[in-house]
Amino acid sequence: MKVNDVPQDLKYFKDNVVRDLTYAIGEDGRYTSIVSDGWDVKNDALGIVWEEILEECEPIRQQVLAQKISPIAYHMKKNLQDICMLSAYSGIPKRRIKKHIRFDEFIQLDQTTLQKYADALRISVDELKQVDG
Repeated sequence: MKVNDVPQDLKYFKDNVVRDLTYAIGEDGRYTSIVSDGWDVKNDALGIVWEEILEECEPIRQQVLAQKISPIAYHMKKNLQDICMLSAYSGIPKRRIKKHIRFDEFIQLDQTTLQKYADALRISVDELKQVDG
């Protein structure tokens, strides 16, 4: 594939830091690395996977709406993170995250802690407090 033929189908990667690194033949006939913003075939496969992930999120979303667990659990699942990953990204100890997954603990969190979670999940604090619906 030539450099000008590398797919740039912006569906899932638009405005994200995640991109595909691929190799293509440059004008000099040598392979060169080039960043791709996506490819229709890959986008279709990702679409199927995201549908499954969102289906798995629905029971968690219902628990959040019933105020049984906090929105942190929903956003962790949606972002494919577990407590260990969220702890590493946020700097919040795992035991505190486990505590904050309880709804009654979550509603008492201060703005600084909420911002740490939001940053780690790459969403705003307002988005953190809500679940899609």
